[in-house]
Amino acid sequence: MPASTSKSLRVAVLADSDTRWKWGSLTANRIAPADSDIRLDGYLLRGRATPTARQLEEVGVRADSLREVTAVEFLREMARASEGAEGTEEGAPAYDLVVLSLVGGAVQAMLHGLSYQWRERFGPGRVKRPVVVTGYVGVVYEKLADGLLLRHGADLVLANSRQDAERFTAVYEGVGADASSVTEVALPFLGGAAYEKHDPYTVVFAAQPSVPESRKDRTYLLNRLVKHARLHPDREVLLKLRSKPGEHTTHIEEQPYQRLAERIPGGLPANFRLVYGHMGEVLDRTDLLVTISSTAALESLHRRIPTVVLTDLGVRESLGNHHFVGSGCLASWDELDAGHEPSPDEQWVARQGVAAGGTSRTESGGGSYETAFDTARERIAKLLGQGGLTALAPYYTPATAPGYLPGILARHHLGPDGSPLPRAPDADKEPGPVRQIVRRAARGAYRHGVQRVAPVIRRMGEL
Repeated sequence: MPASTSKSLRVAVLADSDTRWKWGSLTANRIAPADSDIRLDGYLLRGRATPTARQLEEVGVRADSLREVTAVEFLREMARASEGAEGTEEGAPAYDLVVLSLVGGAVQAMLHGLSYQWRERFGPGRVKRPVVVTGYVGVVYEKLADGLLLRHGADLVLANSRQDAERFTAVYEGVGADASSVTEVALPFLGGAAYEKHDPYTVVFAAQPSVPESRKDRTYLLNRLVKHARLHPDREVLLKLRSKPGEHTTHIEEQPYQRLAERIPGGLPANFRLVYGHMGEVLDRTDLLVTISSTAALESLHRRIPTVVLTDLGVRESLGNHHFVGSGCLASWDELDAGHEPSPDEQWVARQGVAAGGTSRTESGGGSYETAFDTARERIAKLLGQGGLTALAPYYTPATAPGYLPGILARHHLGPDGSPLPRAPDADKEPGPVRQIVRRAARGAYRHGVQRVAPVIRRMGEL
């Protein structure tokens, strides 16, 4: 039997929520050079949205190791890994690829922190360091310039579609920043079986934690979903939820649909259910996907499932449904109650990186989706083959953003130069049992405050 020609590739993924862990880990597997034997080490950034065991199980992505860390702990771990790569510390793990799957401010802090750690150990020249990759977990519909500039400095900034790649490049070039890092790919979790009709016909509303925000708007959407179930007793109507009360995901959910559903007059109809689980498995039984602006709409469109983006609350930037202007998917509950089924615009869909390559209704994920990550793979392989990389160079520096950058870094216990602050958490000590209990209690209190106390105070302020 001939010897294996695969190359060992060690990858670190740092994520700060369940959805970003899903994007980061799946992306790492998609963009790794084709002949690589991957070892994936997962790091979960400690914070309000650190995923629970149930959320991690629902994501369904497995890692060779997975642990919770602070920002400073992660940076020091990466520094030790780089020392091992240089041969200065035997036995230390050497990473080839680091994926930063984080909110923009955290990405910027990690870029400066990594730059400081490598500069301190190896000086300002080229060093054998990992390739650093970042991007977005889904649709980019707000804070485009802010979020992009906070991600600038990574070796690759991934764009999930042709449209995003063009927008990202325009922003970077518009401020005089190097745009060569922008790399077009696709959402890493697309796929699944092509759509076929089901019995019973199943309508799924994909809920979002923070869109819309108000109790009034969320109650309206829930009531319309329940009304649709009552108008169509032959249909199964599912409310797909991202998290259970007390859990946090990428965004804060102040008004969980579960709580609102308990107050529906007369109770929920027999053909209406609340469901959790992997979005792909829910789509396996979906005949009509309804949402405000969820990335689930792109998953659904990729599989050619009829998909509606609601206009009931307006087409507004704050909702994110403005992203779907021109898609052919915009419709209202009144239209759906009357039997409307959308017909997506093929050109618009193709520009979003879904249903690429003229995918037919009998083929899912075809042609060009399978090659959507080739450019990223080639760029990473080329960078890894150089034997050394130059220092990370974010657009924001103490010189270009002296009133903005220090505050971002300080939130992660880093100084203006990216160095750990004197009172930063000790990376070499695991928290004791008392500290762990206190931390869990603090998280619970925070979530209770967000979901119960804050809405009450807000309503009192409106009196």
